[in-house]
Amino acid sequence: MVDLHGRDLLCTQDWSIEELEKTLDLAFEMKANRYDHPLNNCLDRRTFFMFFYNPSVRTRQSFEAAATELGGHAQFLEPKSMRLKSAKTAGETIEDAAHVMSRYAVGIGIRILETALEHYGQGHELLQEYAQYASVPIISMAHDKYHPCQGLADVMGYRMHGGKNLKGKKFLQVWGKGALVRSWCSVQESILINTRFGMDVTLAHPPGYDLDPEVIKMCEENAAASGGNFEIVHDLEEGYDGADFVYSRNWMTSGFYGEMQKNGVDAAKKKEIELAAKYDDWITTKDWMSKTNDAFFTHCGPVDRNAEVTDEVCSGSKSIVYDVAENRLHVQKAIMALTMGKK
Repeated sequence: MVDLHGRDLLCTQDWSIEELEKTLDLAFEMKANRYDHPLNNCLDRRTFFMFFYNPSVRTRQSFEAAATELGGHAQFLEPKSMRLKSAKTAGETIEDAAHVMSRYAVGIGIRILETALEHYGQGHELLQEYAQYASVPIISMAHDKYHPCQGLADVMGYRMHGGKNLKGKKFLQVWGKGALVRSWCSVQESILINTRFGMDVTLAHPPGYDLDPEVIKMCEENAAASGGNFEIVHDLEEGYDGADFVYSRNWMTSGFYGEMQKNGVDAAKKKEIELAAKYDDWITTKDWMSKTNDAFFTHCGPVDRNAEVTDEVCSGSKSIVYDVAENRLHVQKAIMALTMGKK
């Protein structure tokens, strides 16, 4: 029997396939019975803390709605308005904060991305430290390495349109030009969870946009274990050919952190935008989609339209962008019910 009560969720790799399937099954149940599911009061009079080092639109909305629909309350917190210890300021340590917040809430969500960090991996380390000291579940709401809630919402969307068994389906994760200088977390989560479920995953990007080597190694191991395939290509023709799902998203180079530390965030973003502008072909268009197996288009949002993907594709009949966005709500309800709800 799967029991996830009290479990942290920092990356889907930390949960077994059986545990992920239990979460997805419950998410589908909650979608089908949104306002009258038997677990809809499992957070009655309980509070979930949402800790935002970086801003968000759909993450805050979906978690607040999820807590409300489970009968609880999601409280918005910003570290800048709290007395927390940092490298530059005195204040409460993570150990103390985690212990105290555990006395108030039944779970803690944390969102921390590049511009709140000094180096890659620091966000994951922070979540791990909170998990070490907290006595309630720590849930990643997106950090520098992973975005587990998004990954589960993605898979839910693919199953809605491609069936529950996705093994053998070709999934293209393709870099897209853009001006938003995206984190690695959603993309790394995407290739991890889809190789885990046996899809044939192709990661396509221009030279210089390599992701975390540790994540790439895990994807190779996932594919070997699930019977799927994982490959990295730098050719768009090869990437789009025969794809069943296309996920186009911009992501930054590994040089972003060094540039940010040297010259500041604005300078680092400007440099990334200048680099991305060199790759005009790297945008998902109707022509590229015509080379696929009548693929569905997906994106975690917010979409940088006419940079990562054209309006024609993003608003077209094969786009599942809004379904995936909605699934964040259902997946997060399932995660909260299973990890922190009343038994």
